[in-house]
Amino acid sequence: MSVVSRGFRGRARDARHTLPPGQYETHGFPVLSAGPTPRVDLDEWEFTVTTETGDRYSWDWAQLMALPSRTPTVDLHCVTKWSKFDTVWEGVSLDVLLEDVETAADHALVRSYGDYTTNLPLEDLLDGQAWIAYRFDGEALDPEHGGPARLLVPHLYFWKSAKWVRGIHLLDEDEPGFWESVGYHNYGDPWREQRYQGD
Repeated sequence: MSVVSRGFRGRARDARHTLPPGQYETHGFPVLSAGPTPRVDLDEWEFTVTTETGDRYSWDWAQLMALPSRTPTVDLHCVTKWSKFDTVWEGVSLDVLLEDVETAADHALVRSYGDYTTNLPLEDLLDGQAWIAYRFDGEALDPEHGGPARLLVPHLYFWKSAKWVRGIHLLDEDEPGFWESVGYHNYGDPWREQRYQGD
């Protein structure tokens, strides 16, 4: 006698993708935020890189739109255990934005409208690994998903891809961000299941 009902096959798997440990695939796009959703007027939006010596490099919305863009197709992995495959974005590579920035810093603290912060090693923002994304699936990025623009760093857990991004402060020493200060892992590699401190 079979223990499993006839016809039961469980959750379908996409053979083209491998899930990181502890993750499940979703076809939706869950909305998770630590606070209220900021509504940022494009006329007032600004993105600023501040170096460890206090030098500032800024772009308004029109200047960001004038920069060369890319359309990366990437997989997303959230610390809450969902993964979404083959997401299509449009945005400006951090390589473009940091090209003329003089710095000897090794760390970055990303700041958002709404005062959210997250920290990353600077090397994780370079070499085609990160973008300031403003379109998702061919449409302007909804505020609930971080619009008008968010950081996109798909090789790390998705909390590192800060919504409503407004700037990056380059630092000589690491400074934990919001979730990192309350127990989340400082780095957040989904393939090593670095969800919380000590993982």
